[in-house]
Amino acid sequence: MPPLEALVQEAVDTANGSLKQGGPSSSFDTAPAGVPLSGAEAEVARVLQICNGCRYCEGFCGTFQAMTRRLEFPKADLHYLANLCHNCGACLHACQYAPPHEFAINVPRAMAQVRRETYTAHAWPAALGRLYQRQGLTLALALAASLTLILMLGVAVQGSWQELLWHAPMAGDFYRIFPHNLMVALFAPVFGFAVLALGVGVARFWRAQDPGPLPAGARRQAQAEAAQHALSLTYLGGGHEEGCHDEDDAFTERRRRAHHLTFYGFLLCFAATSVATLYHYGLGWVAPYSFSSLPKLLGMAGGIALAIGTAALWRLNLRRHPLHGDPAQRPMDRGFIALLFGTAVTGLVLTLARGTGALALLLCLHLGFVMALFATLPYGKFAHGVYRSAALLKWAIERRQPLRIKLSGE
Repeated sequence: MPPLEALVQEAVDTANGSLKQGGPSSSFDTAPAGVPLSGAEAEVARVLQICNGCRYCEGFCGTFQAMTRRLEFPKADLHYLANLCHNCGACLHACQYAPPHEFAINVPRAMAQVRRETYTAHAWPAALGRLYQRQGLTLALALAASLTLILMLGVAVQGSWQELLWHAPMAGDFYRIFPHNLMVALFAPVFGFAVLALGVGVARFWRAQDPGPLPAGARRQAQAEAAQHALSLTYLGGGHEEGCHDEDDAFTERRRRAHHLTFYGFLLCFAATSVATLYHYGLGWVAPYSFSSLPKLLGMAGGIALAIGTAALWRLNLRRHPLHGDPAQRPMDRGFIALLFGTAVTGLVLTLARGTGALALLLCLHLGFVMALFATLPYGKFAHGVYRSAALLKWAIERRQPLRIKLSGE
């Protein structure tokens, strides 16, 4: 019997109408000429070749449905499919070829390893892509602590350490500690750079595998579908809407709920900042705002949701099955979770204690976490949400297009 590689190449040649007389081709390569695959990419290509022959998991998620539209997997397609994967673990627990089988098929791990290569390859500036390899809990906390200390020193030089640690109540007026223009000058460039870096990276990712044109109406439908899948995390349902797997093969909705609390909590906090900005510049209403004001209500609700969601994600990360995902990326995951949790908790404490003499110290601590979070956004776990949303849009467009695979003579 011909080897698997020869059979796959024969299928490719047949679909392209280029099968030569005299038998199947003797060569096989998943990448176009001159585009070698990394070890992680080659592993995903191997796994997908086997999955494409089995197709037991075809209905689980968009990754497998997009896979069935291909007979070979060049580099750009591998990165697209890897970022379309939500790492729910359903395919691992359903697979008859998963470890300890000799095929050792582990889709979640193989996809996770390629995703990190996606972030690194498309990072901007390119030299900073190496930061994806170094992100971790220690670095995240050290950066937050260092920035907090710098802010504390800035406050202390204006008065004394005693006044920094405890001062006369300021009725929550943190602009007496850091003037508004100074805070804008500190945070606007960091946040702007994060948005620019992520934007350039995802634009490069999109150009690498453009799904092609669609009529205007169909494109709007694709955009709405991709947004719905991204906002509801459809593919964390495990293909059956019972949830995904964590520490064992039991179905659970814990990961999806924790992600929803984290994501929507973050959005509420961002909305609170946006409304406060509108109040300040558009209406001339200067902080501090009362507890019943819209910025405070949004911020408190968002902070509570974000704190609960990140605490749940931390617990799930510690208990996740060892075969799920890439163990080398766990430190990056935990560093991002820790910064989100620290931002939420310090913000809540700052809000509740703003009328006390600890306002300056708590403000420095909160701003240290926020600045560390912004500084690491383009080169940490946050990137997965941006690239995954782009992959979802690619899939929503692609599934509305005719199949590119055609039998000979069609």
